[in-house]
Amino acid sequence: MIHTTLHWIDYLIVIISVLVAVLVGIWFSRKQKSTNAYFAAGGNIPAWAVGMSMFATIISSVTFLAYPGAAYGGNWILLVQGLMVPVVLVGLIGFIVPLYRKVIKLSTYEYFERRFGAFARFYSSVAFILENFSKMGAVLYLMGLAMAMFMGGLDINLIIVCIGVVIILLTYLGGMEAIIWMDVAQGFLLILGGLLTIGMLFYLTDGGPATIFSIAAQYDKIDFGPYTLDLVNTTFLVMVLNGMFYAFQKYGTDESIVQRYLTVRDDKSAKKASYLGVLMSVPAWALFMFVGTCLFVYYHINTGILPEGIKDDEVFPFFIATKMPVGITGLIIAALAAGAISSIDSSINCISACVVEDFYSRINPKASDRLKLWIGKVSVLIVGIGSILVALLYVKMGGQGVLGSLFGLYAIISAGIVGIFLLGLFSRRANWQGLYIGIAAAVLFTAYAVLTSKPFDMGNGEKQLLLDLGEWNFKHSTYMLGVYSHLIVLIVGYFASLLFKTPLASKDLTIWGYLEERRAEKNKKNV
Repeated sequence: MIHTTLHWIDYLIVIISVLVAVLVGIWFSRKQKSTNAYFAAGGNIPAWAVGMSMFATIISSVTFLAYPGAAYGGNWILLVQGLMVPVVLVGLIGFIVPLYRKVIKLSTYEYFERRFGAFARFYSSVAFILENFSKMGAVLYLMGLAMAMFMGGLDINLIIVCIGVVIILLTYLGGMEAIIWMDVAQGFLLILGGLLTIGMLFYLTDGGPATIFSIAAQYDKIDFGPYTLDLVNTTFLVMVLNGMFYAFQKYGTDESIVQRYLTVRDDKSAKKASYLGVLMSVPAWALFMFVGTCLFVYYHINTGILPEGIKDDEVFPFFIATKMPVGITGLIIAALAAGAISSIDSSINCISACVVEDFYSRINPKASDRLKLWIGKVSVLIVGIGSILVALLYVKMGGQGVLGSLFGLYAIISAGIVGIFLLGLFSRRANWQGLYIGIAAAVLFTAYAVLTSKPFDMGNGEKQLLLDLGEWNFKHSTYMLGVYSHLIVLIVGYFASLLFKTPLASKDLTIWGYLEERRAEKNKKNV
Protein backbone atom coordinates (compact mmCIF):
# COMPACT_ATOMS: atom_id res chain seq x y z
CA MET A 1 0.00 0.00 0.00
CA ILE A 2 1.23 3.51 -0.87
CA HIS A 3 1.29 5.95 2.06
CA THR A 4 1.24 9.74 2.01
CA THR A 5 1.15 12.41 4.69
CA LEU A 6 -1.62 15.00 5.03
CA HIS A 7 -1.14 18.71 5.68
CA TRP A 8 -2.17 19.75 9.18
CA ILE A 9 -5.12 21.71 7.73
CA ASP A 10 -6.49 18.53 6.16
CA TYR A 11 -6.05 16.67 9.45
CA LEU A 12 -7.96 19.44 11.20
CA ILE A 13 -10.85 19.29 8.71
CA VAL A 14 -11.15 15.52 9.07
CA ILE A 15 -11.00 15.62 12.88
CA ILE A 16 -13.60 18.41 13.07
CA SER A 17 -15.98 16.58 10.73
CA VAL A 18 -15.74 13.41 12.81
CA LEU A 19 -16.18 15.26 16.12
CA VAL A 20 -19.30 16.96 14.74
CA ALA A 21 -20.94 13.52 14.54
CA VAL A 22 -20.39 13.05 18.28
CA LEU A 23 -21.71 16.54 19.06
CA VAL A 24 -24.84 15.90 16.99
CA GLY A 25 -25.44 12.72 19.00
CA ILE A 26 -25.08 14.66 22.25
CA TRP A 27 -27.41 17.42 21.00
CA PHE A 28 -30.26 15.03 20.20
CA SER A 29 -29.70 12.77 23.21
CA ARG A 30 -32.10 14.77 25.36
CA LYS A 31 -35.03 13.75 23.12
CA GLN A 32 -34.45 10.00 23.34
CA LYS A 33 -37.08 9.20 25.99
CA SER A 34 -39.05 6.46 24.20
CA THR A 35 -38.56 3.68 21.65
CA ASN A 36 -40.65 5.65 19.15
CA ALA A 37 -38.32 8.63 19.46
CA TYR A 38 -35.16 6.51 19.52
CA PHE A 39 -35.99 4.30 16.53
CA ALA A 40 -38.50 6.38 14.51
CA ALA A 41 -37.67 10.01 15.48
CA GLY A 42 -41.21 10.48 16.74
CA GLY A 43 -42.52 10.59 13.16
CA ASN A 44 -41.73 14.30 12.83
CA ILE A 45 -38.89 14.53 10.29
CA PRO A 46 -39.45 16.49 7.01
CA ALA A 47 -39.79 14.32 3.89
CA TRP A 48 -36.80 15.90 2.13
CA ALA A 49 -34.51 15.12 5.07
CA VAL A 50 -35.67 11.51 5.24
CA GLY A 51 -35.12 11.16 1.49
CA MET A 52 -31.58 12.50 1.87
CA SER A 53 -31.05 10.07 4.72
CA MET A 54 -32.16 7.13 2.57
CA PHE A 55 -29.78 8.30 -0.13
CA ALA A 56 -26.85 8.71 2.27
CA THR A 57 -27.51 5.31 3.84
CA ILE A 58 -27.28 3.54 0.48
CA ILE A 59 -24.33 5.64 -0.75
CA SER A 60 -21.50 4.56 1.53
CA SER A 61 -17.72 4.18 1.49
CA VAL A 62 -18.28 1.27 -0.88
CA THR A 63 -19.62 3.70 -3.47
CA PHE A 64 -17.02 6.37 -2.68
CA LEU A 65 -14.00 4.09 -2.94
CA ALA A 66 -14.84 0.82 -4.67
CA TYR A 67 -17.02 2.19 -7.51
CA PRO A 68 -14.21 4.42 -8.84
CA GLY A 69 -11.89 1.43 -8.49
CA ALA A 70 -14.26 -0.82 -10.43
CA ALA A 71 -14.76 1.77 -13.20
CA TYR A 72 -11.00 2.44 -13.36
CA GLY A 73 -10.22 -1.24 -13.89
CA GLY A 74 -13.24 -2.09 -16.04
CA ASN A 75 -16.42 -0.35 -17.14
CA TRP A 76 -19.75 0.71 -15.63
CA ILE A 77 -21.39 -2.71 -15.44
CA LEU A 78 -21.88 -2.50 -11.66
CA LEU A 79 -24.06 0.58 -12.21
CA VAL A 80 -26.63 -1.61 -13.98
CA GLN A 81 -27.76 -2.90 -10.60
CA GLY A 82 -28.47 0.65 -9.43
CA LEU A 83 -30.22 1.60 -12.68
CA MET A 84 -32.80 -1.10 -12.01
CA VAL A 85 -33.86 0.51 -8.72
CA PRO A 86 -36.02 3.31 -10.19
CA VAL A 87 -37.17 1.05 -13.05
CA VAL A 88 -38.60 -1.46 -10.57
CA LEU A 89 -39.73 0.81 -7.75
CA VAL A 90 -41.23 4.00 -9.18
CA GLY A 91 -44.56 2.23 -9.78
CA LEU A 92 -44.56 0.24 -6.53
CA ILE A 93 -43.47 2.74 -3.88
CA GLY A 94 -46.98 4.19 -3.90
CA PHE A 95 -48.22 0.85 -2.55
CA ILE A 96 -45.29 -0.46 -0.49
CA VAL A 97 -44.92 2.66 1.66
CA PRO A 98 -48.53 2.98 2.89
CA LEU A 99 -48.72 -0.80 3.37
CA TYR A 100 -45.85 -0.77 5.84
CA ARG A 101 -47.04 2.37 7.60
CA LYS A 102 -50.40 0.68 8.15
CA VAL A 103 -49.21 -2.82 9.08
CA ILE A 104 -46.06 -2.44 11.22
CA LYS A 105 -45.18 -0.60 14.41
CA LEU A 106 -41.41 -0.58 13.93
CA SER A 107 -39.95 -3.76 12.43
CA THR A 108 -40.24 -4.54 8.71
CA TYR A 109 -40.54 -8.19 9.58
CA GLU A 110 -43.76 -7.70 11.49
CA TYR A 111 -45.40 -7.72 8.05
CA PHE A 112 -43.81 -11.10 7.35
CA GLU A 113 -45.32 -12.48 10.56
CA ARG A 114 -48.78 -11.12 9.84
CA ARG A 115 -48.63 -12.67 6.39
CA PHE A 116 -46.90 -16.01 7.09
CA GLY A 117 -46.40 -16.51 10.82
CA ALA A 118 -43.67 -16.11 13.43
CA PHE A 119 -41.02 -18.23 11.71
CA ALA A 120 -41.11 -16.02 8.58
CA ARG A 121 -40.48 -12.99 10.78
CA PHE A 122 -37.62 -14.65 12.65
CA TYR A 123 -35.99 -15.99 9.48
CA SER A 124 -36.16 -12.65 7.64
CA SER A 125 -34.94 -10.64 10.62
CA VAL A 126 -31.93 -12.93 11.14
CA ALA A 127 -31.10 -12.71 7.41
CA PHE A 128 -31.17 -8.90 7.63
CA ILE A 129 -28.94 -8.85 10.71
CA LEU A 130 -26.33 -11.20 9.22
CA GLU A 131 -26.25 -9.39 5.88
CA ASN A 132 -25.76 -6.03 7.58
CA PHE A 133 -22.93 -7.31 9.76
CA SER A 134 -21.03 -8.30 6.61
CA LYS A 135 -21.83 -4.94 5.00
CA MET A 136 -20.79 -2.85 8.01
CA GLY A 137 -17.48 -4.68 8.22
CA ALA A 138 -16.73 -4.11 4.53
CA VAL A 139 -17.64 -0.41 4.73
CA LEU A 140 -15.43 0.18 7.77
CA TYR A 141 -12.59 -1.76 6.18
CA LEU A 142 -12.67 0.20 2.91
CA MET A 143 -12.80 3.48 4.79
CA GLY A 144 -9.85 2.44 6.99
CA LEU A 145 -7.87 1.26 3.96
CA ALA A 146 -8.14 4.66 2.27
CA MET A 147 -7.55 6.74 5.38
CA ALA A 148 -4.46 4.71 6.30
CA MET A 149 -3.05 5.61 2.88
CA PHE A 150 -3.69 9.30 3.50
CA MET A 151 -2.41 9.50 7.04
CA GLY A 152 1.20 8.52 6.60
CA GLY A 153 0.68 4.83 7.18
CA LEU A 154 -1.34 5.25 10.39
CA ASP A 155 -2.42 1.79 11.56
CA ILE A 156 -5.62 0.77 9.79
CA ASN A 157 -6.84 -1.07 12.89
CA LEU A 158 -6.58 2.13 14.94
CA ILE A 159 -8.53 4.10 12.30
CA ILE A 160 -11.29 1.49 12.20
CA VAL A 161 -11.60 1.45 15.98
CA CYS A 162 -11.66 5.27 16.28
CA ILE A 163 -14.29 5.81 13.56
CA GLY A 164 -16.25 2.85 14.89
CA VAL A 165 -16.36 4.38 18.38
CA VAL A 166 -17.58 7.70 16.91
CA ILE A 167 -20.36 5.87 15.06
CA ILE A 168 -21.38 4.03 18.23
CA LEU A 169 -21.53 7.30 20.21
CA LEU A 170 -23.63 9.04 17.55
CA THR A 171 -26.07 6.14 17.33
CA TYR A 172 -26.24 5.41 21.06
CA LEU A 173 -26.77 9.02 22.13
CA GLY A 174 -28.83 10.56 19.35
CA GLY A 175 -31.03 7.78 18.02
CA MET A 176 -32.70 7.93 14.61
CA GLU A 177 -33.25 11.71 14.65
CA ALA A 178 -29.52 12.41 15.03
CA ILE A 179 -28.75 9.80 12.38
CA ILE A 180 -31.11 11.37 9.84
CA TRP A 181 -29.81 14.91 10.28
CA MET A 182 -26.19 13.74 10.16
CA ASP A 183 -27.07 11.78 7.01
CA VAL A 184 -28.36 14.98 5.41
CA ALA A 185 -25.03 16.76 5.98
CA GLN A 186 -23.02 13.70 5.02
CA GLY A 187 -25.05 13.20 1.84
CA PHE A 188 -24.21 16.70 0.65
CA LEU A 189 -20.57 16.14 1.63
CA LEU A 190 -20.42 12.94 -0.44
CA ILE A 191 -21.79 14.70 -3.52
CA LEU A 192 -19.40 17.63 -2.99
CA GLY A 193 -16.46 15.25 -2.73
CA GLY A 194 -17.33 13.57 -6.01
CA LEU A 195 -17.89 16.85 -7.85
CA LEU A 196 -14.63 18.37 -6.57
CA THR A 197 -12.72 15.31 -7.76
CA ILE A 198 -14.22 15.44 -11.25
CA GLY A 199 -13.57 19.18 -11.46
CA MET A 200 -9.91 18.64 -10.56
CA LEU A 201 -9.57 15.80 -13.08
CA PHE A 202 -11.09 18.00 -15.81
CA TYR A 203 -8.58 20.70 -14.92
CA LEU A 204 -5.51 18.43 -14.76
CA THR A 205 -6.23 16.34 -17.86
CA ASP A 206 -4.78 17.81 -21.06
CA GLY A 207 -7.71 18.63 -23.31
CA GLY A 208 -10.20 18.58 -20.45
CA PRO A 209 -13.62 16.89 -20.72
CA ALA A 210 -13.35 16.40 -24.49
CA THR A 211 -10.22 14.27 -24.09
CA ILE A 212 -11.73 12.32 -21.22
CA PHE A 213 -14.85 11.39 -23.18
CA SER A 214 -12.85 10.62 -26.32
CA ILE A 215 -10.41 8.23 -24.64
CA ALA A 216 -13.18 6.71 -22.49
CA ALA A 217 -15.13 5.93 -25.66
CA GLN A 218 -12.03 4.52 -27.34
CA TYR A 219 -11.49 2.03 -24.51
CA ASP A 220 -15.23 1.33 -23.87
CA LYS A 221 -14.96 2.64 -20.32
CA ILE A 222 -18.50 4.09 -20.21
CA ASP A 223 -20.11 0.81 -21.14
CA PHE A 224 -22.39 -1.72 -19.46
CA GLY A 225 -21.32 -4.88 -21.30
CA PRO A 226 -20.73 -7.66 -22.03
CA TYR A 227 -24.23 -8.07 -23.44
CA THR A 228 -24.24 -11.85 -23.94
CA LEU A 229 -26.86 -14.22 -22.52
CA ASP A 230 -24.15 -15.65 -20.28
CA LEU A 231 -25.11 -16.25 -16.62
CA VAL A 232 -21.68 -17.56 -15.64
CA ASN A 233 -19.77 -14.28 -15.90
CA THR A 234 -20.68 -10.75 -14.81
CA THR A 235 -22.76 -9.64 -17.79
CA PHE A 236 -25.39 -6.98 -18.40
CA LEU A 237 -28.14 -9.60 -18.09
CA VAL A 238 -26.78 -10.88 -14.76
CA MET A 239 -26.66 -7.36 -13.31
CA VAL A 240 -30.18 -6.54 -14.57
CA LEU A 241 -31.60 -9.61 -12.84
CA ASN A 242 -29.60 -8.97 -9.70
CA GLY A 243 -30.61 -5.29 -9.72
CA MET A 244 -34.32 -6.08 -9.91
CA PHE A 245 -34.17 -8.11 -6.72
CA TYR A 246 -31.79 -5.60 -5.13
CA ALA A 247 -34.45 -2.91 -5.59
CA PHE A 248 -37.11 -4.99 -3.85
CA GLN A 249 -34.62 -5.98 -1.16
CA LYS A 250 -33.70 -2.39 -0.26
CA TYR A 251 -37.15 -0.77 -0.35
CA GLY A 252 -39.32 -3.78 0.51
CA THR A 253 -37.34 -5.88 2.99
CA ASP A 254 -34.47 -3.76 4.36
CA GLU A 255 -35.19 -2.38 7.84
CA SER A 256 -32.74 0.52 7.33
CA ILE A 257 -35.03 1.89 4.59
CA VAL A 258 -38.46 0.69 5.73
CA GLN A 259 -37.90 2.09 9.24
CA ARG A 260 -37.55 5.53 7.69
CA TYR A 261 -41.09 5.30 6.29
CA LEU A 262 -42.20 5.74 9.91
CA THR A 263 -40.13 8.86 10.62
CA VAL A 264 -42.44 11.24 8.71
CA ARG A 265 -45.94 12.48 9.51
CA ASP A 266 -48.06 10.80 6.82
CA ASP A 267 -48.13 8.49 3.80
CA LYS A 268 -47.70 11.31 1.32
CA SER A 269 -44.51 12.51 3.00
CA ALA A 270 -43.16 8.96 3.20
CA LYS A 271 -43.73 8.48 -0.53
CA LYS A 272 -41.96 11.77 -1.32
CA ALA A 273 -39.01 10.74 0.83
CA SER A 274 -38.77 7.36 -0.91
CA TYR A 275 -38.91 8.84 -4.40
CA LEU A 276 -36.20 11.32 -3.45
CA GLY A 277 -33.99 8.57 -2.06
CA VAL A 278 -34.40 6.44 -5.20
CA LEU A 279 -33.89 9.24 -7.70
CA MET A 280 -30.82 10.70 -5.95
CA SER A 281 -29.01 7.37 -5.62
CA VAL A 282 -28.60 6.60 -9.33
CA PRO A 283 -26.91 9.92 -10.26
CA ALA A 284 -24.60 9.53 -7.25
CA TRP A 285 -23.61 6.00 -8.27
CA ALA A 286 -22.98 7.28 -11.79
CA LEU A 287 -20.96 10.21 -10.41
CA PHE A 288 -18.48 7.92 -8.69
CA MET A 289 -18.32 5.58 -11.67
CA PHE A 290 -17.39 8.63 -13.75
CA VAL A 291 -14.66 9.47 -11.22
CA GLY A 292 -13.10 6.08 -12.01
CA THR A 293 -13.36 6.69 -15.74
CA CYS A 294 -11.70 10.10 -15.42
CA LEU A 295 -8.93 8.56 -13.33
CA PHE A 296 -8.30 5.95 -16.03
CA VAL A 297 -7.96 8.63 -18.71
CA TYR A 298 -5.74 10.84 -16.53
CA TYR A 299 -3.29 8.07 -15.70
CA HIS A 300 -3.49 6.68 -19.24
CA ILE A 301 -2.23 10.02 -20.54
CA ASN A 302 0.26 10.52 -17.72
CA THR A 303 1.86 7.08 -17.75
CA GLY A 304 4.44 6.29 -15.11
CA ILE A 305 2.88 8.47 -12.39
CA LEU A 306 1.16 5.60 -10.62
CA PRO A 307 3.42 3.53 -8.34
CA GLU A 308 4.00 0.04 -9.63
CA GLY A 309 1.68 -2.61 -8.22
CA ILE A 310 -1.01 -0.20 -7.01
CA LYS A 311 -4.47 -1.82 -6.85
CA ASP A 312 -7.56 -0.45 -8.58
CA ASP A 313 -9.18 0.38 -5.21
CA GLU A 314 -6.10 2.42 -4.26
CA VAL A 315 -5.97 4.64 -7.35
CA PHE A 316 -8.63 7.12 -6.17
CA PRO A 317 -7.08 7.59 -2.68
CA PHE A 318 -3.65 8.00 -4.29
CA PHE A 319 -4.98 10.73 -6.59
CA ILE A 320 -6.63 12.56 -3.69
CA ALA A 321 -3.47 12.44 -1.60
CA THR A 322 -1.07 13.52 -4.35
CA LYS A 323 -3.04 15.88 -6.62
CA MET A 324 -5.69 17.60 -4.54
CA PRO A 325 -4.85 20.99 -2.99
CA VAL A 326 -4.64 21.46 0.77
CA GLY A 327 -8.09 21.82 2.30
CA ILE A 328 -9.88 20.08 -0.59
CA THR A 329 -8.05 16.88 0.33
CA GLY A 330 -9.37 17.16 3.86
CA LEU A 331 -12.94 17.73 2.61
CA ILE A 332 -12.81 14.64 0.40
CA ILE A 333 -11.38 12.46 3.17
CA ALA A 334 -14.12 13.82 5.46
CA ALA A 335 -16.64 12.78 2.79
CA LEU A 336 -15.13 9.30 2.78
CA ALA A 337 -15.54 9.06 6.56
CA ALA A 338 -19.04 10.50 6.23
CA GLY A 339 -19.97 7.72 3.83
CA ALA A 340 -18.97 5.11 6.39
CA ILE A 341 -20.72 6.89 9.25
CA SER A 342 -24.01 7.46 7.39
CA SER A 343 -24.24 3.83 6.30
CA ILE A 344 -23.18 2.12 9.50
CA ASP A 345 -25.09 4.27 12.01
CA SER A 346 -28.33 3.39 10.21
CA SER A 347 -27.52 -0.31 10.19
CA ILE A 348 -26.69 -0.33 13.90
CA ASN A 349 -29.89 1.49 14.84
CA CYS A 350 -32.03 -0.76 12.66
CA ILE A 351 -30.46 -4.01 13.86
CA SER A 352 -31.11 -2.82 17.40
CA ALA A 353 -34.73 -2.10 16.49
CA CYS A 354 -35.02 -5.68 15.20
CA VAL A 355 -33.50 -7.03 18.42
CA VAL A 356 -36.09 -5.13 20.47
CA GLU A 357 -39.17 -5.76 18.31
CA ASP A 358 -38.51 -9.14 16.73
CA PHE A 359 -36.85 -10.90 19.64
CA TYR A 360 -36.96 -9.21 23.05
CA SER A 361 -40.62 -8.13 22.82
CA ARG A 362 -41.58 -11.72 22.07
CA ILE A 363 -39.62 -13.03 25.05
CA ASN A 364 -41.00 -10.34 27.35
CA PRO A 365 -44.24 -9.00 25.79
CA LYS A 366 -45.17 -7.10 28.97
CA ALA A 367 -41.91 -5.15 29.07
CA SER A 368 -42.27 -1.42 29.63
CA ASP A 369 -41.25 1.02 26.94
CA ARG A 370 -38.47 2.26 29.24
CA LEU A 371 -37.03 -1.26 29.51
CA LYS A 372 -37.24 -1.80 25.74
CA LEU A 373 -35.42 1.50 25.21
CA TRP A 374 -32.66 0.31 27.54
CA ILE A 375 -32.42 -3.01 25.67
CA GLY A 376 -32.22 -1.06 22.40
CA LYS A 377 -29.32 1.06 23.63
CA VAL A 378 -27.44 -1.97 24.94
CA SER A 379 -27.99 -3.59 21.54
CA VAL A 380 -26.47 -0.53 19.86
CA LEU A 381 -23.30 -0.99 21.89
CA ILE A 382 -23.07 -4.72 21.17
CA VAL A 383 -23.84 -4.37 17.45
CA GLY A 384 -21.43 -1.44 17.09
CA ILE A 385 -18.59 -3.36 18.71
CA GLY A 386 -19.46 -6.37 16.54
CA SER A 387 -19.19 -4.27 13.36
CA ILE A 388 -15.70 -3.12 14.42
CA LEU A 389 -14.64 -6.72 14.99
CA VAL A 390 -15.93 -7.76 11.55
CA ALA A 391 -13.93 -4.92 9.96
CA LEU A 392 -10.80 -6.01 11.82
CA LEU A 393 -11.40 -9.52 10.50
CA TYR A 394 -11.43 -8.08 6.96
CA VAL A 395 -8.04 -6.51 7.71
CA LYS A 396 -6.66 -9.84 8.90
CA MET A 397 -7.96 -11.57 5.75
CA GLY A 398 -6.31 -8.94 3.55
CA GLY A 399 -9.61 -7.64 2.15
CA GLN A 400 -9.20 -9.37 -1.20
CA GLY A 401 -12.06 -8.55 -3.57
CA VAL A 402 -14.08 -6.66 -0.96
CA LEU A 403 -16.65 -5.26 -3.39
CA GLY A 404 -17.33 -8.64 -4.97
CA SER A 405 -17.41 -10.28 -1.56
CA LEU A 406 -19.92 -7.72 -0.30
CA PHE A 407 -22.43 -8.41 -3.08
CA GLY A 408 -21.69 -12.13 -2.89
CA LEU A 409 -22.45 -12.19 0.84
CA TYR A 410 -25.67 -10.25 0.24
CA ALA A 411 -26.74 -12.84 -2.33
CA ILE A 412 -25.99 -15.77 -0.01
CA ILE A 413 -27.10 -14.43 3.38
CA SER A 414 -30.34 -12.82 2.17
CA ALA A 415 -31.49 -16.41 1.50
CA GLY A 416 -34.68 -15.78 -0.46
CA ILE A 417 -36.02 -12.94 1.68
CA VAL A 418 -37.25 -11.02 -1.39
CA GLY A 419 -39.09 -14.14 -2.53
CA ILE A 420 -40.96 -14.15 0.80
CA PHE A 421 -41.90 -10.49 0.34
CA LEU A 422 -43.08 -10.90 -3.27
CA LEU A 423 -45.01 -14.08 -2.48
CA GLY A 424 -46.87 -12.36 0.32
CA LEU A 425 -47.40 -9.21 -1.71
CA PHE A 426 -48.80 -10.70 -4.93
CA SER A 427 -50.52 -13.94 -3.88
CA ARG A 428 -53.47 -14.24 -1.49
CA ARG A 429 -53.39 -18.01 -1.95
CA ALA A 430 -49.83 -18.38 -0.65
CA ASN A 431 -49.77 -19.76 2.91
CA TRP A 432 -47.22 -20.44 5.62
CA GLN A 433 -46.98 -24.16 4.83
CA GLY A 434 -46.07 -23.53 1.21
CA LEU A 435 -43.68 -20.73 2.14
CA TYR A 436 -41.77 -22.92 4.57
CA ILE A 437 -41.32 -25.55 1.87
CA GLY A 438 -40.04 -22.81 -0.43
CA ILE A 439 -37.59 -21.58 2.20
CA ALA A 440 -36.32 -25.13 2.79
CA ALA A 441 -35.75 -25.56 -0.96
CA ALA A 442 -33.91 -22.22 -1.14
CA VAL A 443 -31.69 -23.10 1.83
CA LEU A 444 -30.77 -26.47 0.30
CA PHE A 445 -30.01 -24.87 -3.06
CA THR A 446 -27.93 -22.09 -1.47
CA ALA A 447 -25.94 -24.61 0.56
CA TYR A 448 -25.24 -26.63 -2.58
CA ALA A 449 -24.24 -23.53 -4.58
CA VAL A 450 -21.94 -22.15 -1.88
CA LEU A 451 -20.24 -25.43 -1.06
CA THR A 452 -19.57 -26.26 -4.71
CA SER A 453 -18.52 -22.82 -5.96
CA LYS A 454 -16.73 -20.85 -3.21
CA PRO A 455 -13.25 -22.08 -2.17
CA PHE A 456 -12.67 -21.97 1.59
CA ASP A 457 -9.37 -21.41 3.40
CA MET A 458 -8.34 -24.76 4.87
CA GLY A 459 -5.93 -23.16 7.38
CA ASN A 460 -2.72 -24.04 5.56
CA GLY A 461 -2.82 -21.20 3.05
CA GLU A 462 -4.64 -23.33 0.49
CA LYS A 463 -8.22 -22.85 -0.64
CA GLN A 464 -10.48 -25.60 -1.85
CA LEU A 465 -14.15 -26.47 -2.30
CA LEU A 466 -15.81 -28.15 0.66
CA LEU A 467 -17.92 -30.15 -1.78
CA ASP A 468 -16.56 -30.88 -5.24
CA LEU A 469 -19.11 -32.47 -7.58
CA GLY A 470 -17.07 -31.91 -10.73
CA GLU A 471 -19.35 -31.09 -13.64
CA TRP A 472 -22.27 -30.70 -11.24
CA ASN A 473 -20.68 -27.82 -9.33
CA PHE A 474 -22.54 -24.49 -9.34
CA LYS A 475 -20.88 -22.51 -12.11
CA HIS A 476 -23.08 -19.44 -12.51
CA SER A 477 -22.09 -15.95 -11.33
CA THR A 478 -22.18 -15.30 -7.57
CA TYR A 479 -24.52 -12.42 -8.35
CA MET A 480 -27.07 -14.99 -9.50
CA LEU A 481 -27.14 -16.83 -6.16
CA GLY A 482 -29.54 -14.34 -4.62
CA VAL A 483 -31.67 -14.22 -7.76
CA TYR A 484 -32.10 -17.99 -7.76
CA SER A 485 -32.82 -18.23 -4.03
CA HIS A 486 -35.53 -15.55 -4.26
CA LEU A 487 -37.10 -17.23 -7.30
CA ILE A 488 -37.07 -20.63 -5.59
CA VAL A 489 -38.92 -19.26 -2.57
CA LEU A 490 -41.39 -17.46 -4.85
CA ILE A 491 -42.11 -20.34 -7.26
CA VAL A 492 -41.80 -23.34 -4.94
CA GLY A 493 -43.61 -21.48 -2.18
CA TYR A 494 -46.56 -20.65 -4.44
CA PHE A 495 -47.08 -24.12 -5.92
CA ALA A 496 -46.50 -25.82 -2.56
CA SER A 497 -49.20 -23.57 -1.09
CA LEU A 498 -51.71 -25.11 -3.49
CA LEU A 499 -51.28 -28.42 -1.65
CA PHE A 500 -52.80 -26.98 1.53
CA LYS A 501 -56.37 -25.79 1.95
CA THR A 502 -56.22 -22.53 3.89
CA PRO A 503 -58.31 -19.34 3.80
CA LEU A 504 -57.14 -16.64 1.41
CA ALA A 505 -54.97 -13.97 2.98
CA SER A 506 -56.53 -10.60 3.78
CA LYS A 507 -56.55 -8.29 0.79
CA ASP A 508 -55.16 -5.55 3.02
CA LEU A 509 -51.87 -7.46 3.22
CA THR A 510 -51.49 -7.77 -0.55
CA ILE A 511 -51.37 -5.56 -3.61
CA TRP A 512 -54.88 -6.66 -4.54
CA GLY A 513 -56.41 -4.69 -1.70
CA TYR A 514 -54.53 -1.59 -2.86
CA LEU A 515 -55.70 -2.05 -6.47
CA GLU A 516 -59.26 -2.51 -5.29
CA GLU A 517 -59.08 0.74 -3.34
CA ARG A 518 -57.68 2.53 -6.40
CA ARG A 519 -60.52 1.25 -8.58
CA ALA A 520 -63.10 2.33 -5.99
CA GLU A 521 -61.56 5.81 -5.81
CA LYS A 522 -61.52 6.08 -9.60
CA ASN A 523 -65.16 4.99 -9.88
CA LYS A 524 -66.14 7.47 -7.19
CA LYS A 525 -64.52 10.30 -9.14
CA ASN A 526 -66.28 9.27 -12.34
CA VAL A 527 -69.73 9.32 -10.71
